Amino acid sequence: MFKRYSYQGGVTDPLVVHWPAGIQARGEVREQYHHCTDIVPTILDCCGVELPEVVDGYTQTPLPGVSMRYSFDAAGAPTTKQTQYYEMLGTRGIWHQGWKAVAEHGPVPIGLGHFDQDRWQLFHTDEDRAEAHDLADQHPDKLEELKALWLEEARKYDVLPLNDLSIFEFRALEYTVAVPASGQYTYYPGTSEVPEASAANTINVSHKILAEVEFTGDSQGVILAQGSRFGGYSLFVKDGKLVYVYNFLGIPPEQRLVADAPTSGTHVVGVEFTKERMGEHHEAYGPLKLHVDGQVAAEEEIRTIASRFSLCGEGLCIGYDGGDAVSSDYKPKFPLTGGRIVKVVYDVGEDAYVDLERHLNAAMARD
Repeated sequence: MFKRYSYQGGVTDPLVVHWPAGIQARGEVREQYHHCTDIVPTILDCCGVELPEVVDGYTQTPLPGVSMRYSFDAAGAPTTKQTQYYEMLGTRGIWHQGWKAVAEHGPVPIGLGHFDQDRWQLFHTDEDRAEAHDLADQHPDKLEELKALWLEEARKYDVLPLNDLSIFEFRALEYTVAVPASGQYTYYPGTSEVPEASAANTINVSHKILAEVEFTGDSQGVILAQGSRFGGYSLFVKDGKLVYVYNFLGIPPEQRLVADAPTSGTHVVGVEFTKERMGEHHEAYGPLKLHVDGQVAAEEEIRTIASRFSLCGEGLCIGYDGGDAVSSDYKPKFPLTGGRIVKVVYDVGEDAYVDLERHLNAAMARD
């Protein structure tokens, strides 16, 4: 399973604690139930620091976790954790004193709702750590107790109201930087990654990307890149070739255009995508042209990603590919050498119209 669910197989991860000066035990495993909310209380406990009740005149929210320090040198000590709720995109779960209740809900954001109609499963995790035996029918009272406790915890920790909006409804609510009136963005080398929400939006819109680059016969490396092996695009020079790769969700083969790279002097290279039609999964199709000094050096129809390039970083990079490599042709960061990037200009088409009212509402909702 994965984190979208609330079963232990979806929400359990290993934790290694290393503190030679404070832990006598070495290489041992602890079985006490704990949660990531317990990490900060543990650090504060080990440092002998109490969480202040007020900082700069603001009352602090009490930490929901408990310290794990007691377990460091007491392998058999009972857990000090009593209760832990789980919730993500409409799925719910709760652990309490060795019992676990999990609501059966959709596997992805599905816009279904009807949370009151979800069936709940019950597991005695002290005896059934793998959650292999559903005891809901044998212990209905225990199940109702845990369901009520989940609701109590949800109120306490601001989990409510629940929602399971569809992926595209979630995307509509996200805050993104509005497209400037010119539709243009200019980027320069020697900078850190630009987060996707702040970068030029090339998702499902026509766009042109042109880079002014000083080439030499030894030019190698990435001119621009965004995303990862799970989806993204990259313009790079390798073995005398100018290559543009559009990686569609990591599905092989990579969509690519290739041309001879300039060998000397300053040139303008880049790509132009024209959205012509939409697929059944909201992906855009259209011709992609690879340009060298205003001339079309290669052309092919591609399909583009419908949502975002990355869920965990990997923003827009100029002169290198940060994080995971977009293309299998190189290893990250594959920085450009033997040449110099002057600037990169993105020109986003008119089909990137932004609903300003929705944009404002999303910004206010986020605040």
